[in-house]
Amino acid sequence: MTRVLRGVPPKLSAIQAPVREPLARVGDEIRRIVISDFENIEEVSEHLLFMRGKLFRPTLLLLSSGVGGQEHEDSLTLAAVVELVHLATLVHDDAVDHSALRRGLPTVNALWTHQVAIIMGDYLYSRGVSELARIGNLEALAVLANAANEMSVGEMRQLTSYDALDFSEQDYYRLIAAKTASLMSAACEMGAIAGAPEQRRQLAQYGHNLGMAFQIADDLLDYTGTEAVTGKPTGHDLRERKVTLPLVEALARATPGEAQEIRAFFTRVDPTDDEIARIVEIVVARGGLEYAGAAAARYADLAREALTDVPQGPACEALMDAVSYAVDRLH
Repeated sequence: MTRVLRGVPPKLSAIQAPVREPLARVGDEIRRIVISDFENIEEVSEHLLFMRGKLFRPTLLLLSSGVGGQEHEDSLTLAAVVELVHLATLVHDDAVDHSALRRGLPTVNALWTHQVAIIMGDYLYSRGVSELARIGNLEALAVLANAANEMSVGEMRQLTSYDALDFSEQDYYRLIAAKTASLMSAACEMGAIAGAPEQRRQLAQYGHNLGMAFQIADDLLDYTGTEAVTGKPTGHDLRERKVTLPLVEALARATPGEAQEIRAFFTRVDPTDDEIARIVEIVVARGGLEYAGAAAARYADLAREALTDVPQGPACEALMDAVSYAVDRLH
């Protein structure tokens, strides 16, 4: 495997150690928020709770709240709401992409219908908003609403990009800022609102840069990882004809013949594994992985710099380790 990022990542369990107790209650808090007397919604909700991921965003929120030195009563609810919104975006993304699997399990649209998936995503988001209104945290509500708007615009921008290969590096950064970094930034800022308001700006900036680094690393994993690591089949982005930073850079450096191969690939309705392997070969040969790895490392450095004036302690140390976890998942 090509090594494009730095170091060996800390285990997520170690990062989560300072907030282990409240994090263990996030699942129950989500269940409380989404509970419904409508059987269909209950059934889908239980499936989503079973397949939920590593609670990375709630971890960031709780750690950001914790840099102030004491737990705030709203933090647990805010963490659950952030995870609900994240789940909603995954449900919608799977429906848009017609994905059959997520983290090795059937997606909502695969088990039920695309209509159910869209409605369920809307339900999760609306329950989160209702919960923020219930606890009266209007500042957190405003931050989350802004992130949700950014994510929606980013998704529409991607969906209406008619010529994928005209996608520039700046287009890519703008897209991942909307689709990934906005919610991570919101999670950190909402945590600061609850427990460390004087660190709000720094933690929001940290979350943004962490999210940028995280998504670039995730896109690299589509070229270098395994399904066990990524939770989706390797080459998924290429199968969906999604252009990410490694391919953007490789296309800029490709020979005319290689560029023609790439353009021909993007006309395939159902590309074969061999065709995908050939595109990966071109990306590797033209330095796309190294270029994207360097970009992820730059954003990681910016995330670390944002923590410079944040009070030192277990929570801040864990946030620092979260940067390494985000960008060094290739190893």
